[in-house]
Amino acid sequence: MDVETISETIRRALSFGSIRPSRDELAATDEALRGHVAVLLADLRETAGRYLPDRHRVGRIEQHMADPLGKGILSADAEVHQRARDCQWLLAYHTARAGW
Repeated sequence: MDVETISETIRRALSFGSIRPSRDELAATDEALRGHVAVLLADLRETAGRYLPDRHRVGRIEQHMADPLGKGILSADAEVHQRARDCQWLLAYHTARAGW
């Protein structure tokens, strides 16, 4: 797992609040984040087993993964930000588990 690449994608997604990204930038970032979230969710399920850190949040992240990127620029931007926060939370869990 490339923690640095995941962290850079998260930073890029969260910086969109200070700039106006194009629809293509949002779509590309969303696609990258989806890939990272999928890898991190698989890792979480494998390492946590029955003891998920927050079942409600994990379930919400899984549901959000099924949602397509919004058609409007504002909804797409909000969804990319939320996916970045989800990815950030999963990465923090992965990093913490790696240190145990």
